Amino acid sequence: MISQDVAFKDLGLLIIDEEQRFGVTHKEHLKKMRTEVDVLTLTATPIPRTLYMALTGVRDISMINTPPAERLPIITHIGPYSQKLVRQAILREVERGGQVFFVHNRVHTIYAMKSHLSNLVPDARIAIGHGQMNEGELSRVMHMFTNGEIDVLLCTSIIESGLDIPNANTLIVDRGDTFGLAQLYQLRGRVGRGAQRAYAYFFRHHRRPPTIEGQERLEIIAENTQLGAGYSIAMRDLEMRGAGELLGSRQHGYIASIGFHLYTRLLGQAVRQIRQVSGLPSPQLSSDLREIGLAVNVDLPIPTGIPSAFIAEQNVRLGLYRRISNIVDEAELDALASEFEDRFGKLPDQLSNLFYQIRVKIMAEDAGLASVSNEGDQMVLRYPALPEGSPARSLPNVGFGARPGKNAYWMLFQESDPEWRERLTALLKALQNL
Repeated sequence: MISQDVAFKDLGLLIIDEEQRFGVTHKEHLKKMRTEVDVLTLTATPIPRTLYMALTGVRDISMINTPPAERLPIITHIGPYSQKLVRQAILREVERGGQVFFVHNRVHTIYAMKSHLSNLVPDARIAIGHGQMNEGELSRVMHMFTNGEIDVLLCTSIIESGLDIPNANTLIVDRGDTFGLAQLYQLRGRVGRGAQRAYAYFFRHHRRPPTIEGQERLEIIAENTQLGAGYSIAMRDLEMRGAGELLGSRQHGYIASIGFHLYTRLLGQAVRQIRQVSGLPSPQLSSDLREIGLAVNVDLPIPTGIPSAFIAEQNVRLGLYRRISNIVDEAELDALASEFEDRFGKLPDQLSNLFYQIRVKIMAEDAGLASVSNEGDQMVLRYPALPEGSPARSLPNVGFGARPGKNAYWMLFQESDPEWRERLTALLKALQNL
């Protein structure tokens, strides 16, 4: 399709399956065949560039969240290569009548690996499959494996996509740290395609430590074992590698240099502004992409956080922190606090303090403040600095024990005073009404 000698008479719809396997050059070439062409991209793990275009409203996105009936999450193991674990995994699968994928992605040593596996599990029927084999021989091996005549298929990443063999429910990947996140997820998707429990083993070198990025990829694939984890893995891939160039050919970039969420919000805001100028409808975006406003620094002398004793699972805590950070009004804050109590029980003091601090931040933003901080025996509510040459602010007296200064309000503070929070909240409400 992407050859120069292929011409379409009236191309209107382009459907790209397994999008992560295509380069930007290929996709852009297909789009140039017609100035207006609808594109439907299908993938379990979108590349950072495509996912980012969807998050910022450049492209629409739809997600299928319901897994096929009777599917079970795949039990995933990561660690250094272990002959004992490999033997146990193969024997367990063969004894229950199943089959095994063993991925060794180096053709020049694949026959040595076959000898190694034959010594480990002498009774297992092992065959080799890789892309450099004769087409007929490879086809014969795959038919034998599909028919159950082979117990272990020792292969390269040629099996990454397109295979559906419900009887194969154990995957072993040698040097899993050398694969990309999307590859790891696609490889794991070769097993667990029936109603039986499946197992995936991603091994690194037993002596040499992996790169930091390689270890991180393995940890991400081990953390995300739930059904439909492809979107979460793609988001982590985007955070790790960056979004690349929306108008260029790079499919990953340097997004981490300023932070994923800030960069996403900045670009989302730019997209909305361009659409408004052009008279186009603005996309409906999540609260993650709300307008960038004045950053308010809140520093109160209270311990805040979600204690691990209250919510033990780290991933759950991180997700809840993200939800809290995206709150934009007090009604949303009250609803989330109520949800926390319904899900987890009475809020500990640290979490109640966190909600209070977020409430102060929301009110301070609405009042146009730059910071709310404790300085000695004073609580200081400071406005942004004025441009050089501007007339000084004339701050009125609003009561509540607060003294107006040149650019801030100063309120007497004693940590032992049980009412200091109520006084601070009342002062902020008064400033909101100025």
